[in-house]
Amino acid sequence: MTVDLGRRKFLTRAVLGSAGAVAGATALGSLAPEVALAATGDRVVPAGEVDPDFAEGRVTAISGSLLLVTGSDKVLHRIHLTGGTSVWKLRPTTLDAAAVGDGLYARGVRLPDGTLAADAVWLNIVNLQAHVAAITSDALHLDHAGSRVVGHVVAGTTAAVYNGTPAVRDLSLLQVGRHVQLVGAWRPDTNEVDIATVYASAA
Repeated sequence: MTVDLGRRKFLTRAVLGSAGAVAGATALGSLAPEVALAATGDRVVPAGEVDPDFAEGRVTAISGSLLLVTGSDKVLHRIHLTGGTSVWKLRPTTLDAAAVGDGLYARGVRLPDGTLAADAVWLNIVNLQAHVAAITSDALHLDHAGSRVVGHVVAGTTAAVYNGTPAVRDLSLLQVGRHVQLVGAWRPDTNEVDIATVYASAA
């Protein structure tokens, strides 16, 4: 409870422009892509209920530091980013990287006016289970749930994790026909993804 109250006060001050709000949001929680997909972090949300401190959808408008997001359930979210909000779009970045049409996950604190004061935002994040259909020098061609997905290798960013070992830039151990898990950034309205991390087993 103390952590939640401290987080709420921090984000409220940040939204209101308090000079005291100087800590980065990563001090309040991890920005790792996998955390976005867990949604609630350490909090327990009863089955069938919606987590009030989490939002997802597509960005429909951007006004300064305010993102308007239409959820997959058609609910409209107002998401306020502050100087302390951490933003991920394939890699840690800033609000300037956000664009209308981006997919979004956000975690933060719901303020009395219904706005979500975000401590972390993930843009276009995807987590795919797939099989490798083909490999080229700059892409993985994947079969995902009966659909073809092109995973683009991004120099200086894309990494592979083999058998749970630390991430490396070497993708040479990936094999056609093998199962992989891919975390990356979707290119909206396409079947293409920029790869952040690919998880695979190595023979």
